[in-house]
Amino acid sequence: MNSSLSQRFFFLLAMFLGFLLVVGCPTIFAQAPKAKQSDTTTPLHTLQPEYPVPYGKLSKEQIIEVLNRVRAYLEATTPARLVNRDTRQEVADLARVDSNTVIEQGDFRIISYEWGVVYAGMLLAGEATGDSQFTDYATRRLEFIARITPHYRDQMKARPQSPSPVRSVINPRALDDAGSMCAAMIKGQRAGIKADLRPLIDNYIQYISTREFRLPDGTLARNRPQPNTIWLDDLFMSVPALAQMGKLTGERRYFDDAVKQVRQFSERMFNKNEGLYMHGWVAGMDVHPDFHWARANGWALMAKVELLEVLPEDHPGRQAVLELLRAHIRGLAACQSGSGFWHQLLDRSDSYLETSSTAIFVYSIARAMNRGWVSPVVYGPMTQLGWNAVSTKVNAQGQVEGTCVGTGMAFDPAFYYYRPINVYAAHGYGPVLLAGAEMINLLATHQVEINDSSVQFLR
Repeated sequence: MNSSLSQRFFFLLAMFLGFLLVVGCPTIFAQAPKAKQSDTTTPLHTLQPEYPVPYGKLSKEQIIEVLNRVRAYLEATTPARLVNRDTRQEVADLARVDSNTVIEQGDFRIISYEWGVVYAGMLLAGEATGDSQFTDYATRRLEFIARITPHYRDQMKARPQSPSPVRSVINPRALDDAGSMCAAMIKGQRAGIKADLRPLIDNYIQYISTREFRLPDGTLARNRPQPNTIWLDDLFMSVPALAQMGKLTGERRYFDDAVKQVRQFSERMFNKNEGLYMHGWVAGMDVHPDFHWARANGWALMAKVELLEVLPEDHPGRQAVLELLRAHIRGLAACQSGSGFWHQLLDRSDSYLETSSTAIFVYSIARAMNRGWVSPVVYGPMTQLGWNAVSTKVNAQGQVEGTCVGTGMAFDPAFYYYRPINVYAAHGYGPVLLAGAEMINLLATHQVEINDSSVQFLR
């Protein structure tokens, strides 16, 4: 074999052997395998979980950023001015008000029980953040309502059927019309709002105290969907207003009525074994379907917190209300989901996760911790988890997602399971403002640390 043939032969042989090595023995050239993660090679407890919501330390600045989104959205979409229904031109002079004059339409009604919660939330957020933009939101709208109501009251006296955008203020026909707005107005007056809110407050409280239907023992009730029905929601639609009126006037009768409502509702509707309230109770029914609707439980919890906030320390009913609050919080803690939310039906984990109720629970439990009524060591981490969950439902526009729309009372599960959710369900906005504000207060007074990866509120 000549020299050139020999060189060519060995070259081809080398190429062939190289091909066999690459194809037949790829592991020779593969990257060396990573070390196996096991109990002996890795501190497994330090692996990072994939939480569905933020987890870890929380800052005041993070909360404020969420609250500012909500405030900016509501500022832009809830105008407070009178306009002509047809031309949409502003009617600034009350002497020019006629049957075509309406409150300018926005995304939400600025006179409603849901917006009473928003006004209270804005006032608290202004206090917690030090940002007057929150306070100003409530001030401007409550002053607007106070300014136009006397004109429409005079008009309705002369022509009772004349259209009025403040008819529910002048002539409330349900606790929903009166309680939440009344409580917010009293808070506003106590916070220094200069408008003359007192005539509106007196009218609201007179309705609650003397005109709303009651059972023979004085328990506030409705005649729907069945005669002599107690709605758990009505604790919030009455008790905070009564409590605030007691604080405003110093008259004990308002405190007495508020305590009576909490105790008599609870005697009928609180399940001591589960620490939860049923949504509705009907006189004369031997068996009451036990549907633990989340938002109604939120209203009941918030009513107790609002009452204890102003109830005199020496009131004989204070300890009973406090014990009910603690028992209710224990029951709710057992129902919280792993994502931080609570379910639409609290004890049914296949019902959807709901935002407004979660926000109400966060506010109420945070307030209870801030007042020393329950332990932050016990309830601080779950409350922060609840806020973190809520914060994921405030979208970039400042809208609150995942809120159940207005809900009546039912005696079957499908009614609650399939209630729609909507960003225009007004019930979510006030609770988010309240929850964020109270979480700011909680973080300001309690030390939070991460210990072995878990959130801990220190003693």
